[in-house]
Parts: sequence; structure tokens; C-alpha cells
Amino acid sequence: MHEIENDYFYDFVKQYDPDSEYYIVGEVEYHLLTDNKPYEGLRSHRDALIAVFDHLHPLVYDINKAQSKALDQNNFFYCPNIVKTDYYGNVFYDAEWKPNDENFGTTVPYWYALMEPVHCRKNNPADFKKVNDILFPDGTDKLDIYEWTTDWSDFFDDGHEWYGACCWSIYDKSMDRYVVMLVSATD
Repeated sequence: MHEIENDYFYDFVKQYDPDSEYYIVGEVEYHLLTDNKPYEGLRSHRDALIAVFDHLHPLVYDINKAQSKALDQNNFFYCPNIVKTDYYGNVFYDAEWKPNDENFGTTVPYWYALMEPVHCRKNNPADFKKVNDILFPDGTDKLDIYEWTTDWSDFFDDGHEWYGACCWSIYDKSMDRYVVMLVSATD
């Protein structure tokens, strides 16, 4: 398993954060990978995480502590509509999930991590859809998606403190590639 060095997606993403050495939109850091071995379900997802975290060295991590659960594509790629924007620029969505003191430091929805970053430019539903259309040009029907716990690496410590910490791995059957998405941010 190894990271893909050149991909159109990387060029596209740079417009969102041109100064970063990583590929980030909102608070979501993207890693694209490929493997010479055939896809083996959860085992391959775990190998993708290992490849990414070995690359992010010298982080402390114990992949054996990582627990996963499969996610439905429709729920994962759900994108709410903007209902209103107030005088201060706060955006309100028609989503059931809303940020509050009880859910900070936990997993946030993918749409929220992309559209509501801590300090950067806020993105909108059109950005969310555009990023995913370019990332998954054959659509999202042929994806295996797993959400992982975040208690197995110090990479997620900042997110546990305030904004949220997320780890998702996706296998795109149509492109035979993996996407690992990481979120860990604080104020």
C-alpha cells in the first residue's frame, strides 16, 4: 500500500488551502492510496490507515486499538442546505446534527468538517459536492466506507480537545483506490 503521488484531485484541492503541504478542504485532510494486492475488505482499510500514519511519522499510534464500523454512502455524503446566514456570518443548515457543547470533541459529520472549519474560509454545499464529484468521479455507489475510532493515535488529540476528531477510510471499487480522510482540529 502506498500513497498516490500525482492525482488531479490534489491539484484541485490546492485552491482551498494553497499554503498547506497537505491536501485539506475545511478541516478534512485527504490521502489517496493504491495497493498491489487485491482488496480484502476491512483488512485493506486497516492497511491504508497504517500507510497513512507511517507517512505522518513521528506520530504515536496503535492501529490494534482502532475500531471500525461500516457506513452507508447516503448518510456519509449527506449535504444539508443553508437555511440562513446571520449578521455575524454564522451559517444555519437544515440538518439534524448541530454543533453544541455536548458533541464537541467527538466525531463530526463529513459535511460539517468540510464546510465549517475552525479558522479558514467556510465552504458551501456546492463546494462539498464539487470536491466529492472530483474525488469520486464514478459516483459513490461503489464505495466501501468505514468510520474509525480516534483513541488510537495522538494525531487526534487536538480534535478531542474541542472541534472534533474523525477518521474515515473509503475504498472506491470503480477506481481501485483508497481514500483516508482525517480530521483533528481545535481552537
